[in-house]
Amino acid sequence: QLQASGGGLVQPGGSLRLSCAASGFPMDYYAIGWFRQAPGKEREGVSCISGGSTDIYYAESTKGRFTISRDNANNMVYLQMSSLNPEDTAVYYCAADPGFVMCLNGQATVSTTWGRGTLVTVSS
Repeated sequence: QLQASGGGLVQPGGSLRLSCAASGFPMDYYAIGWFRQAPGKEREGVSCISGGSTDIYYAESTKGRFTISRDNANNMVYLQMSSLNPEDTAVYYCAADPGFVMCLNGQATVSTTWGRGTLVTVSS
């Protein structure tokens, strides 16, 4: 299971840290990705980190602003978001995948497992 948390209301230019708690599977062997979906828009891959943290993906829109990290000992993955703008408003989901494709191109696969999302609202 995956559970995202840490969302909320933040002003433009602000920061938030999202957390993804994993349970019930050997997280060390899974890539963990963050995706988001804004109202009326398609789901977008935001970032991904491989099991050993050797491969990391960022969407162009988040490079330099978002940082993904993981703590395998505690089955946690984090997404530190800074310089947030209204276009970052969305429901954010974490997802797990046993393969390498998700961290290659930010795309989910048929093997991707999804968690519940957390809402991030960037507004003044």
